[in-house]
Amino acid sequence: MIYLDNAATTKPDESCLEVAAQYLKEKFFNPSALYAEGYNLHIELEEARKSILSNIADEDEYELIVTSCGTEADNQAIFCGGRRGNIVTTAGEHAAVYATVLEAGRRGVEARFAPLKADGSVDVEELLKLVDDKTSLVSLIHVNNETGAINDINAIAAAVKAKNPRALFHSDGVQAYAKIPFRLSKDIDMYSLSAHKFGACKGTGALIKRKKLVISPYIWGGGQERGLRSGTENVFGIKMLELAAKKSYAGIAENYKKIRAVNNKLWELLDKDLFRKLSPENGSPYILTVIAEGVRGETILHMCDDEGLIIGTGSACSSNSAKRYSRVILACGVENSLADGVLRLSFCRNTTLEEATQAASILNRIVRADREMMK
Repeated sequence: MIYLDNAATTKPDESCLEVAAQYLKEKFFNPSALYAEGYNLHIELEEARKSILSNIADEDEYELIVTSCGTEADNQAIFCGGRRGNIVTTAGEHAAVYATVLEAGRRGVEARFAPLKADGSVDVEELLKLVDDKTSLVSLIHVNNETGAINDINAIAAAVKAKNPRALFHSDGVQAYAKIPFRLSKDIDMYSLSAHKFGACKGTGALIKRKKLVISPYIWGGGQERGLRSGTENVFGIKMLELAAKKSYAGIAENYKKIRAVNNKLWELLDKDLFRKLSPENGSPYILTVIAEGVRGETILHMCDDEGLIIGTGSACSSNSAKRYSRVILACGVENSLADGVLRLSFCRNTTLEEATQAASILNRIVRADREMMK
């Protein structure tokens, strides 16, 4: 099997699983308990938080709230940070942000959506036009999960703060953390991540926030996560997140270069008479989105699956919705007739050039055959 749907989820790292398994078997205690075993786990979790945080942020300026997933982290940022005036976001956000901002709009906060450029990045000039003195929050995806376009969130956050210093800036970093080398600037107030996108397990995410930023709790109860997200800590999930992140960041520059070569090889081998590229040249190397003209992407997905090649057609979190065409792809200006043929090929740090070569061969053959049948 060749697995090229890593933007949807990644396989848990075996070496990390072996180490983290002790937190399911031996170290199963409640880290909020007063006895030594529980307190020792509490200390381990505090060290894990520092490790996860230090990969992209200054520990003196930021803190980490563990959540159940990236979607929860996005919800907490929006509902706890955008309670008044207007929220500015984009037409290209993941559903975890887009749908949440729409819900905030139904609750009385004005929702404003900036347009995208053809590659899926935000039109910065148009976004800034939407920011005014009543803007409470700007939320902008770091790496577009459907095209791989990278938004320069540090520069855009600085521009937002220059226009309204009181506006909070949040970024959904689910497709960037542990993949794209970067550091958070002082203008980023909140940043979301998800563990299962880089070799850890489903069921764990995090919201990174500035320490001085006061937000309301999102889940009430026993007061865990510094009172901001109650619930007994998922020790295994947090340790998996820490270990997988540590492994990813140990070779992040090397992996970035390696996967860029994989991305380039796959695109080089795809028949340009059959495919056109939607992803930008300077986007994330971990996502290659193409349009197979004259065919349905869903049909190609199933035919590839039969041949042992697993790919995607867009955001896996939205692909089961009743709407046939991706909202994000249409926001890039792609016509309906072409949006039907979108295929997302996404990689992890372990994807090889050989797999890219085999995938290109399968895709060329299947799309060519399907187009012949359509004639």
